[in-house]
Amino acid sequence: MYSNQLMKVLKEVRHECALSRIRPSQSAQTAVPNHHSLGGLSIAEVSGCMLRVLDSFGTEPEFNHANYAQSKGHKTPWGKWNLNPQQFYTMFPHTPDNSFLGFVVEQHLNSSDIHHINEIKRQNQSLVYGKVDNFWKNKKLYLDIIHTYMEVHATVYGSSTKNIPSYVKNHGILSGRDLQFLLRETKLFVGLGFPYEGPAPLEAIANGCAFLNPKFNPPKSSKNTDFFIGKPTLRELTSQHPYAEVFIGRPHVWTVDLDNQEEVEDAVKAILSQKIEPYMPYEFTCEGMLQRINAFIEKQDFCHGQVMWPPLSALQVKLAEPGQSCKQVCQENQLICEPSFFQHLNKDKDMLKYEVICQSSELAKDILVPSFDPKSKHCVFQGDLLLFSCAGAHPRHRRICPCRDFIKGQVALCKDCL
Repeated sequence: MYSNQLMKVLKEVRHECALSRIRPSQSAQTAVPNHHSLGGLSIAEVSGCMLRVLDSFGTEPEFNHANYAQSKGHKTPWGKWNLNPQQFYTMFPHTPDNSFLGFVVEQHLNSSDIHHINEIKRQNQSLVYGKVDNFWKNKKLYLDIIHTYMEVHATVYGSSTKNIPSYVKNHGILSGRDLQFLLRETKLFVGLGFPYEGPAPLEAIANGCAFLNPKFNPPKSSKNTDFFIGKPTLRELTSQHPYAEVFIGRPHVWTVDLDNQEEVEDAVKAILSQKIEPYMPYEFTCEGMLQRINAFIEKQDFCHGQVMWPPLSALQVKLAEPGQSCKQVCQENQLICEPSFFQHLNKDKDMLKYEVICQSSELAKDILVPSFDPKSKHCVFQGDLLLFSCAGAHPRHRRICPCRDFIKGQVALCKDCL
């Protein structure tokens, strides 16, 4: 939406009395700016419930809540918007407190190309995911292993190639169409560890390549990686592409330690020993994205109070161990943390349904609750709805976690959501 159109919509709904006339499809979308203004209007001056914020890396509740973020000393040009965290729309389903908008994996082929591409024979070759020479720094030993078993190709642009081994066949910049033809004759798409969470591995997998996904140990975050400093999230990346690692996996995705030569070699040999078919997660197809957006337009309503969506039938309560977040415990059980269900786990009587007996309780305004101490039977409930968080991990208490199932290939939607 152009800025003048966005301003027109926002001005129309600035007053609370106008909210009753808002249709769900009238939500306004914007990319995350590094200041709190939209065309001269501050976020506080518009009806914030109408906003949907495009946010590739995600905004966790502790960065979204202005007072809480300030109390924690978070210094970031993003965050502090005091929106419902689900109003932030992310590129991948990495932040369950937000909403997963996603994208469509591009297809650059016409009808005659589609007929021809299916006739292309796979060659014994790999293609390295790294268009900039600097991405290849200190990766030669890793690439040498791959080169032992197959050709190594690249699409590096620029005059500098000092980090690229001499045996690499560099195609330079390719059009989307030519890249897809190259992927169709390639067996292995090789990650170098950067860039993080890009669309290219999905495009490679959709063209029948296996993806060698570098593992991060320890995980990368703002605590140890400059790239993430200042971003409104503390989430930890366990690999270059966590979505591919968690939601796709083998035989399409092989997550390996680049410093473990034996592990890399075993993965390459296993990939070469099998035929891997093209695979596209439904949520990254045009139809899958439209299904998800339609559900959000019809069901998400941040202007009129509590709306029962996803349906409560999808709720599965799990208890996290001390030091474990709700995101982690749900994921361990092949589920997704669903923040809209926290409100149903925030009273003593709610806990009784799940055999959690609170002998005493209190309210706290913190991302670590609701939680309970199994020794003292003391429960702590949430005193600020904007601080409900799938990401918070209590060091001593067990977090009470609202998980839900999901449709395979459509993580944003539960099985009863449609």
